[in-house]
Amino acid sequence: MKTILTATAAGLLLTGAASGFEPESDRTIKLMQADWTSMLVNTEILNIILSTYGYDVEKVIADDSARYPGFESGDLTMAVETWQTTQDKAFNASVATGKVLDMGELGPHAREDWWYPAYMAEQCPGLPDWQALKNCAEAFSSPETAPKGRYLGAPVSWGGFDEERIEALDLPFEVVHAGTDAAMFAELQSAYERKAPIILWVYTPHWAPSVFEGSFVEFPPYEDACYNDPSWGVNPDKAYDCGKPQGWIKKMAWAEGEQLWPCAYDILRKFTMDGDEVGQLVYKVDVDGRSVEEVAMEWATENEPKWREWATCAAN
Repeated sequence: MKTILTATAAGLLLTGAASGFEPESDRTIKLMQADWTSMLVNTEILNIILSTYGYDVEKVIADDSARYPGFESGDLTMAVETWQTTQDKAFNASVATGKVLDMGELGPHAREDWWYPAYMAEQCPGLPDWQALKNCAEAFSSPETAPKGRYLGAPVSWGGFDEERIEALDLPFEVVHAGTDAAMFAELQSAYERKAPIILWVYTPHWAPSVFEGSFVEFPPYEDACYNDPSWGVNPDKAYDCGKPQGWIKKMAWAEGEQLWPCAYDILRKFTMDGDEVGQLVYKVDVDGRSVEEVAMEWATENEPKWREWATCAAN
């Protein structure tokens, strides 16, 4: 879908045009758009910045785990969020082809894993140690999973290997995947208000861990061998007997695009956000009910000196 800009955005475009900068190519830059709020907001911010300098920009919806052929072929140009927690192996393999560029870290430290509200600790003594879940799964059950516990997973496209983790660690749980990011956190909010049983996929940076009191389950710490070598870890016959990796959130881009839009690629490399800042932007959308476009434009307006510094290539 082609970008539609508000009147405020049009004002920014006029300001950008006054610099006399002309985009290096009139071809369309295709920004990957995925199904979680922080990426939607950050992508829209980048859209505003690039559009301000006259680039033709299109936002293209793509599954998180299925993005790589699109980037390698040039059907996708840029992505502002690639999480090491679920995409480490696939991302590095794609970069190794030479067709995709690692554009550096966005800034926040990423963690996503099983999370439970503090009130559930009374019903499952021994948490946050993962082994406690073997003895209290029924406390997290629902009518469709009882006596097994119900784990509310993220949308299937995110990956994460939760079914494999349950099998490898012999946990009496079933995974029920949320249809969307918004639905997952709406269910958390509803359960928290009623103090109802819930254990689910939570990630940071996000507003939920700062608004709701709770903890991540502490699984055996991730190592590469956990995913690649079944003999590693507590189960000598199964891989994925550990928690998810933690670490970076990186930007990525189609390698050949740097020849077409060198300044746009320079902007993407400099594009950085703070973890708390990202959480606040997500809160404005998910909790306050504001649109992604409005929240992104507000950020762009309030932080114009910051992103103008990212675009010094366009001022020369």
